[in-house]
Amino acid sequence: MSNSENQSELQATMMNDLKADQRRKMILNLVILALLILAPAVIYATFLMKILCFALFAVAFNLLLGFTGLLSFGHAAFLAAGGYTTGYLLSSYSGLTTEMGIIAGTAAATVLGVLFAIVAIRRQGIYFAMITLALAQLVYFVFVQAPFTGGEDGLHGVPRGHLFGIIDLENNVAMYYFVLAVFIGGYLLVQRIVNSPYGQVLKAIKQNEPRAVSLGYNVDRYKMIAFVISAGLAGLAGSLKTVVFQLASLNDAHWHMSGEVILMTLLGGTGTLLGPVVGATFVVNLEYQLSQGPLGDWVDPILGAIFVLTVMAFRSGIVGEIQNFMRKNMS
Repeated sequence: MSNSENQSELQATMMNDLKADQRRKMILNLVILALLILAPAVIYATFLMKILCFALFAVAFNLLLGFTGLLSFGHAAFLAAGGYTTGYLLSSYSGLTTEMGIIAGTAAATVLGVLFAIVAIRRQGIYFAMITLALAQLVYFVFVQAPFTGGEDGLHGVPRGHLFGIIDLENNVAMYYFVLAVFIGGYLLVQRIVNSPYGQVLKAIKQNEPRAVSLGYNVDRYKMIAFVISAGLAGLAGSLKTVVFQLASLNDAHWHMSGEVILMTLLGGTGTLLGPVVGATFVVNLEYQLSQGPLGDWVDPILGAIFVLTVMAFRSGIVGEIQNFMRKNMS
């Protein structure tokens, strides 16, 4: 058999493997979608919405950490910026529709992301992480002092309103399907970005930034765009969360929230699309279960122990370890 025939056979095998992998992913996504659609029939809708909001937050953060290699300790600032903006506008302007309030919150977080990126994006490693943390603490101080945020009391009684002036979002089931639709949109956006030529450049930057620079890519511009998109999606998650719980509080702006989204992403698996969703589901459910039992005061130490265990023993996270196991056993 000639070399050209060998190469053709190898290419055909690779194409078949790729198509089979795509079919498996499509089937998995359809199964998960079906479960999400049916979930309100068996699980409390508000709890499901909390999971979806944090899952979107983790998916946004993973675009930065998992696919670009940038560790931000300040992503809580964007979650809170979206939440406070949406909460204030919907509470203060009765004629403003819910979807416009959410769009405004997302836009505010995006603008804040641009400001963060201008200051921090040229730094690398721990310097980038510390700058984002410092900037987030400044934002936290603003939220504490600003009159429109309600200070330590936060914003309460934020109206859900009507979607497009028709659908009453006070109905938890209607609100759930709206949150689900927004989450799916955000997830698909990140999926499209990651699989695009732009996403391939982000992966190259994560793996070897000097090599990407030598190939002529404007690395800072690529990283800045990824940072801003991630900030906007985090703000969208914060806006949804405020509408769902009709509350915007300082907890969303605290550095602890930035640490929590890091835990969700690492636990689920960085660099995987489904990992942050799994991680957010696990963490939110664990926090709820622990808070209902005698270990309610030990939530933070337990989460800290899980974080250390994940970093030391399960570097690929839940989804990453499953993918590695399947690769080894199915190849």
